[in-house]
Amino acid sequence: MRFSMLIGLLRPIGPVIIGISLGFTLSLLSVSWVEESCDINTIADEGIILSQDGSLKGARRPNSISTGNDGEEEEDFQPRVIPYKPVKQSQPKKLFRAKYISTELGIRERLFVGILTSKNTINTLGVAVNRTISHHLDNVVFFTGTRSRKIPHGMVVVTHGDERLIWNMFQTIKYILEHYITEYDWFYLAQDDTYTQADRIRALVEHLSMDRVLYMGSPEEFIGGEMQGRYCYGGFGYLLSRSLLLRLQPFIENCRNDILSARHDEWLGRCIIDYADTNCVEEFEGQKYYYYEMGKNTDPSKEDNVQFMNALTVHPVSDPEQMYRLHKHFTEIELQKTYEEIRKLQAEIKNVSVVAFEGNRSALWPVGINPPFEPKTRFEVLRWDYFTEDQVYSCIDGSPKCELRGIDKLDVADVIETAMGELNKKYKPVLHLKKQQLINGYRRFDPTRGMEYTLDLQLEVVNQKGHSRSITKRVHLVRPLSHIEIIPMPYVTEATRVHIILPVTLQDREQVQQFLQVYATNAFETSENAILTFLFIYNTVEAQQVNQNDIFAGVKAQIGACEHRYPTVKIPWISVKSESPSQIKFMDIISKKHPVDTLFFIATVKTSINSEFLNRCRMNSINNWQVFFPIHFQYYNPDIAYQNQPFPNTMDLVKESGHFDRSSFTEACFYNSDYMATRTRMSSDVQENEEILENLDIYDMFVKYSGLHVFRAVEPALHQKYSYQPCNPRLSEDIYQRCVQSTLDSLGSRSQLAMVLFEQEQGNST
Repeated sequence: MRFSMLIGLLRPIGPVIIGISLGFTLSLLSVSWVEESCDINTIADEGIILSQDGSLKGARRPNSISTGNDGEEEEDFQPRVIPYKPVKQSQPKKLFRAKYISTELGIRERLFVGILTSKNTINTLGVAVNRTISHHLDNVVFFTGTRSRKIPHGMVVVTHGDERLIWNMFQTIKYILEHYITEYDWFYLAQDDTYTQADRIRALVEHLSMDRVLYMGSPEEFIGGEMQGRYCYGGFGYLLSRSLLLRLQPFIENCRNDILSARHDEWLGRCIIDYADTNCVEEFEGQKYYYYEMGKNTDPSKEDNVQFMNALTVHPVSDPEQMYRLHKHFTEIELQKTYEEIRKLQAEIKNVSVVAFEGNRSALWPVGINPPFEPKTRFEVLRWDYFTEDQVYSCIDGSPKCELRGIDKLDVADVIETAMGELNKKYKPVLHLKKQQLINGYRRFDPTRGMEYTLDLQLEVVNQKGHSRSITKRVHLVRPLSHIEIIPMPYVTEATRVHIILPVTLQDREQVQQFLQVYATNAFETSENAILTFLFIYNTVEAQQVNQNDIFAGVKAQIGACEHRYPTVKIPWISVKSESPSQIKFMDIISKKHPVDTLFFIATVKTSINSEFLNRCRMNSINNWQVFFPIHFQYYNPDIAYQNQPFPNTMDLVKESGHFDRSSFTEACFYNSDYMATRTRMSSDVQENEEILENLDIYDMFVKYSGLHVFRAVEPALHQKYSYQPCNPRLSEDIYQRCVQSTLDSLGSRSQLAMVLFEQEQGNST
């Protein structure tokens, strides 16, 4: 009874007692039991770890007892506040990107050619060498001691200032190391009395490893035989690898000071052998340097020597005429090899086409030429133009028929001659064909393959017995497109300052204000790198009254207001007096007032100039290379183009609003140095006939006298608004007719003018 009562009392608190007991048991099990002495000294020895130098800088064990001196003995553990100092952001370095991908990737050109010439031979043999190899090789530089005042056009000439041969060779190698060593893999040096077969030299270096240390040419023993090794004889030219020149670079000054020699090629050979440990070799990696020594008065066409036929270089060449004969002979050899390769390829294509799915039909004609263009829609069908030997029935001006002349006439004559040659080649000796007349001729330009011709020829056929008859034969010909070739162009930059010359006459005064407003927005407010110069043109009467009644006083006031509005801008003007409005006479005055490296742009008061066009003016005008004549977009007369319609605020570049005025040659971009050089070449003709200055404009002058590339192209960023301006009758006949044609074309399109006439006819009929 009592036991049950006890159990009843303990039952509510039983779980509590069991939980406390279990928790106490678990806590005892988790404690680490360590036996430690109660001695104070022992506690200190156990609790603190001494450092190596005996100072109390160690850390306590986790469960050790700290003494009362811990605060003094452990000063290193006191917290310190370190102020926050923000890290200064350094300016990121501007990433330099090369202008060309080849520069960034380290891609070098294959071959550099240096020609050693002299003051006495540069205008004869030097010019002959340039004409025979410059079209085949990218970079040809002529090295000479001194030069004459007249430098041949189109040649890069480096002058060393001394005629000593050894000095010139030293300066040539030094110049190459300073300017071209990073751009080329191989360097070919030759004399100007050496004929070089350019294609063979280029093919040779294409088969040589660029990292080889190579000195290749015609090996010769040193004079006297005292020195071991062989040098390359300069008469036949020699190849130097880039690796060889880099090995030689640190010692080139030593060669100049230590090596004595009477010949420049021998001096270079000694230098290479002494400091680069390389001898001249004639053959390397299976490639042989072929050369031929030509005798006096040798006719190249009669030489059948195998060594001559395979020669890369021929020496000595006595005069330019012999150089040209050699070039003609080797060019014919290479041409025959090319024709033979073409015939082999054509035969191979025919043989392969036999086993093709479509048989011989898979072999297109001519064999190896791209297939004809296949139109997808009716609008893509290529048009055939009809012609005879004297007339062509598709003209640029839209006329139904015009005279066949110039390059078109030469083209037709060449096609007929080629057709007759191929026909006789096919039917000889059984038949002989003679052309009587061209009955029909058709031609079209196929952008995928070239110019195609279809000729209906009336021929006289003569057999071997002498009997003849007249027949009609149709032939098809193709003048295929050649391979695309990249022409190296001089480097130009968009940072060049443009000097804009604006001629203003009495009739132009009203349009100056509009010009200044547009130009100020596009140039002054954008700080365009350009200078605007006004050219005020007075006639004799206007010039006499300039103090009392200046016809350009209002324009000069507008210039002053513009300068006041833009304080950093200065707009100069030049006043000239002239009865005849000659562009050349005006430019003679302006040219003398500017440096030779000035870039000019001749504008008109109707021209809208912007930065986009000025940049193209800079890029398309290349000093001593190219002049630029843009074709502006001329807006039509809005009264005709938008008849019975509201005028738009902005006009788009569409055929309904205007056209590119191909009859206008007034705008021009060119360098002052090119103008002065062309003007100098023109001086002899001017002395004989002074009227030539009035009969020609700047465009005609550059075309006839400069020898530069005249680049004429449509310019979408150069616009002119319509305004009627009568042509000056004092202009020359050609310039006046171009002015009239330009004025008429700017009235409106043919459809717009036809609509005006139609409405007038309807109005008159009612």
